[in-house]
Parts: sequence; structure tokens; C-alpha cells
Amino acid sequence: MIEATGLTKRYGDKTAVDGLTFTVRPGRVTGFLGPNGAGKSTTMRMIVGLDRPTGGTVTVNGKPYAQHRAPLGEVGTLLEAKAVHTGRSARSHLLAQATTHGIDPRRVDEVIEATGLASVAKKRAGTFSLGMGQRLGIASALLGDPQTLILDEPVNGLDPEGVLWVRHLLRGLAAEGRTVFLSSHLMSEMALTADHLIVVGRGRLVADAPVQEIVARASSTTVRVRTPSAAELEAVLARQPGTGVTSVAHDLIEVTGSSAPQIAAVAAHAGLVLHELTPVQSSLEDAYMQLTASEVEYRSTTADTPAPDATVLARPAGSTRPTSGAHR
Repeated sequence: MIEATGLTKRYGDKTAVDGLTFTVRPGRVTGFLGPNGAGKSTTMRMIVGLDRPTGGTVTVNGKPYAQHRAPLGEVGTLLEAKAVHTGRSARSHLLAQATTHGIDPRRVDEVIEATGLASVAKKRAGTFSLGMGQRLGIASALLGDPQTLILDEPVNGLDPEGVLWVRHLLRGLAAEGRTVFLSSHLMSEMALTADHLIVVGRGRLVADAPVQEIVARASSTTVRVRTPSAAELEAVLARQPGTGVTSVAHDLIEVTGSSAPQIAAVAAHAGLVLHELTPVQSSLEDAYMQLTASEVEYRSTTADTPAPDATVLARPAGSTRPTSGAHR
């Protein structure tokens, strides 16, 4: 279990994490979401003692991380897959970790096999692809057979088979009663993997609830209706209190404020034929975008904002760069 209370981190005038209080419980996969710059990585680093909190506390399995006598047996982490000596082989890297933490060397072979690294175990880590580097990072996290796992973007660089493997791995570990805490920007994968979500924005807690509850909050009662009598049905539905109708195509309308059964009943009463009646469900991505709409620190150019001068984007290497207003 991970428990944070009033967790705060400041770097000079900037507050990266602002009074976060949350609990990551065992037996489920908890996703950690937020825009770039929201404080996710800083929070994870504070959990495992790599950054010292400016204020508040955080414990893992009842203690600050630094107070555990055998931390790899308590917490497995993947915060930076490239944090490996590039000249060492995958097996040597894992064996060094096992030796320094009193872990049976036979465990190294177990995690190599479990993470699909057997064929490259003797190759230098510096030659690994991004996906293989991720597998090695996950192997390191599993090495101590920990009760708690903290993974930052674990599927980054993995192919579809690897993504599916990670999903099954994490859900299996949670089913064993372990605590699994992971961040990802892949909303579709988070929707399939996580049971619970903690969402942050600009260092503050935005949401802390089960995935289904967060999606349900964002769901609107929109129903797609396809009918050869779209104009007639639109006119009938417009007379229903609280019902809104939007024409999408000559035979397709979208209805808000009425459920699919209600629309079917209205159409039947009016003698109108329906070819499609589909409730539109919001996705986790829809819910996330709603939750964090006002929390995004870095925004890309959209149709509503002017694009940068193309001459600036195409400026040759070595030419003078404008410095006024630059953000680093």
C-alpha cells in the first residue's frame, strides 16, 4: 500500500506537487494520469526516496521507502528504463542488483524467462531497442518479488504483443493481492488495465475514483438514431421537454436528454421506422480530457489558435534563434 498525505514538492518558485493526498491499495491496478508537467514523475520519485518532499509524507507498506531493510523485496520500480550500465549484459545487470540486495541468483534466470529476455540475456543493454529496454526495466522491478510495483510508462516502446503481456502481468500481480501503481499516456490501454485512477493536474489532485465511475461522470445521454424519416423524428423529438436534436446527415440525428428506450417509444408512437438506435458511450479519453481541460500546462497549436510562423519552424540549423518569450 502507498499512502501520501499532503505531499508537496517545490523547486524554487515552482510548485511541482501541491498537497497531494491519496492511497494506492493492494489487490487492484491503480493508474496515475495527468498532463505533461502535472507532477506525476516527481510524485513517483518522492515515493521511492529519489526526491525529498518539501512538505507532507509518503509511505510504502507502512514505512518511508528508505526505512525498509530490503527495499527491492518491498517495492519494484520502473522510473527510467535507460538507467542501466550500457556496457553490461542484461543478465549481468540483474545479477549485480541481486548480489547487492541479497537475492538468490536463481531469481535472475526466473525474471529473464518471465520477461522474454532469454534470447538476449547475454547482449549488452546498450544495444537494446526501446522495447527490450522496457522489458529489462520490468525484470529489474520484479527481481525482488515485491509486494508493491511502481511503473512509469511501462508499455512505452513495446509492440502489441508486449503491451498485451504487460497488461496481463499487471492484472495478474494485482489479483495476487499486490499493489500496482502505474502511469501512462495511453488512455485506451489504461482503460483495459486499471481498476482505479488517480488524476492530477498542475500538481494537485483532480480525481481519485474507480475507472468506471470516472467515465460515467463524463458520459452524456447522447443517442445516435438512423432513420429514413430523420426530419419527421427530429420534429417530434423537439417537442419533448429537455430533449435536444442535432442533424448529422440526411438519415442520421444525435439526440441528447432522452434515452434509447424513450426515443424508440416516441418513434413507434409516430409510426416511424428506425434503422439504428445506439447510445454513445464516453471513453476514458473523453473523461480524462474533461477532467484536465483547465490543467494543461503545455498546449499544442489547434484550429482556434494561430500557427507559428512557418519560417521559424523551418529555420536552418545554426541560424539565429529568437530569444524573446522563449520557454524552456
